Amino acid sequence: MRSPHVPQGPPGGDLALRPLSARSVVLSLLLGAHPPELPVRALTRAVEPFGVGGSTLRAALSRMTAAGDLRRTETGYRIGDRLLERQRRQDDAVRPRTRAWRGDWEMVVITASGRGPAERADLRARLTALRLAELREGVWLRPANLDRPLPAGLTEVAQSYTARPAEPAPALAARLWPLDSWSTTARALLDHADTVERPADRLAAFAAVVRHLLADPVLPPDLLPDPWPGPALRSAYAAYQEELAASVGEHRASARQAGGPPVSRPS
Repeated sequence: MRSPHVPQGPPGGDLALRPLSARSVVLSLLLGAHPPELPVRALTRAVEPFGVGGSTLRAALSRMTAAGDLRRTETGYRIGDRLLERQRRQDDAVRPRTRAWRGDWEMVVITASGRGPAERADLRARLTALRLAELREGVWLRPANLDRPLPAGLTEVAQSYTARPAEPAPALAARLWPLDSWSTTARALLDHADTVERPADRLAAFAAVVRHLLADPVLPPDLLPDPWPGPALRSAYAAYQEELAASVGEHRASARQAGGPPVSRPS
């Protein structure tokens, strides 16, 4: 059975991407910035090409600060602590850390019981974020080709093992992940990102690209259909990320040189 926890693309690659909200524009810019902080003046100028005006931005910043998505600094805004993990996952999705695969699989078996629905859903989300897939209830697998340890907190609810399943690895991988669906959507995203021109449309396209990369299982090449569009999708996003970072860097430098009182912030 295929894991129900890996997002599947729409049939036929029909993307139907919607324009990003002001909140999504701000988060896209800050999650792609290192460090993830911008002066108010730079942020105001950075969002303009995406159709976000001053009053809309101020309202979005106020709501995002109240929700904990952002926190104020002396000069601007920085992503909140709970979004730092999202930025790390996004960075890893673009540049995953892998190692040579020798045929072993990671296996995580849930041992805790008596958990409520919210706790179970949270654990499933954590395991999915680790690019594990559920073989059956409580048993999660993936090839041991990722260069990352399992979180220490996982030992409180699960045990981890190294396994060598009897089922042929390519067949098992195809059963655990919707590889054909992922590939179809990846190609549709590449085609779409290559044709849109308006800044807001390009940002929406590449926001969808990075979301899709988060669902890439990052399997060893021998277990993937050929051709596999993962590397091309990563290269396209990395190029856009560099372009966006250069633009944000210019706004940051311009704001620093301008000095003086910053653009008014929401109270």
